[in-house]
Amino acid sequence: MKRLFTGARAAALSFSLSLLLAGPAAAVEPLTIGLIPAEDAQAMLESSKQVLDALEKQLGVPVKPFVATDYNGVIEALRSKKLDVAYLGPFSYVMATTVANVEAFAVAVTKKTGQSSYKSQVIVRADSGINSVAELKGRTFAFVDPSSTSGHLFPKAGLLGAGHDPDKLFSRVVFSGSHDASILSVVNKKVEAAAVADRILNAAIAKGQVKKEDLKVIWSSSAIPESPMVWRKDLDPAMKEKIARAMAGIKDLPWGDQGVLNGFQPTNDAAYDVIRDTARVLKLDLRSMK
Repeated sequence: MKRLFTGARAAALSFSLSLLLAGPAAAVEPLTIGLIPAEDAQAMLESSKQVLDALEKQLGVPVKPFVATDYNGVIEALRSKKLDVAYLGPFSYVMATTVANVEAFAVAVTKKTGQSSYKSQVIVRADSGINSVAELKGRTFAFVDPSSTSGHLFPKAGLLGAGHDPDKLFSRVVFSGSHDASILSVVNKKVEAAAVADRILNAAIAKGQVKKEDLKVIWSSSAIPESPMVWRKDLDPAMKEKIARAMAGIKDLPWGDQGVLNGFQPTNDAAYDVIRDTARVLKLDLRSMK
């Protein structure tokens, strides 16, 4: 005669079977965050670690950072949905909006400046004898990346506005890949001048990577809206709300070259129309640059 299961034994067997059928518990999906290579990849990861760790703690999900070899690598990762959130330059953000379903949602505010803007500067060696943009004719020059705002777009527009054809002014032009690399290229006499972000130059001086007295600024741009944090528009709305709230409360931690944070304040796509206007001055086809 077959033995009958008691209620307790039957319930236990049912629970065990449900576990076997369900398989292992689903792993929590990490939040993937892309970072443009304003510095070399390792430096970007190290300088962003405390903020990303704080974000991970507040969200309760793993945060996985990603640094591409160039600006367009981050844009492509957003387009292919390999990233949820990214830290982009203003120009690379505008480019991203032409191919990826993304929008800017926050910018960092630092304790030192209390601002959400920065400037592009053209630097030369202090002993170069170069004192003006006009004296760059026939010189060697470093831009950062074709998609860099302060390392390409704004200085190129500035040269054009000053009556100089940026495509004919220099004897040789290189793209260094990062602001740090451009700064060191000038210091080490690899090029005679370069365009870099003022805050990255200030950070390099503060870190002792270069000496302030060894360099000279011969041109500065107007204010540029700060590099935005962006997310994919199709990200879960509840997660968006949690991310925005968490980032607004992250303070007293270093954030890359921007210094110590006083939180992230809201921004929107319209704040970057000045970048689009500058691109139109240069007659740039944003889609063709990717």
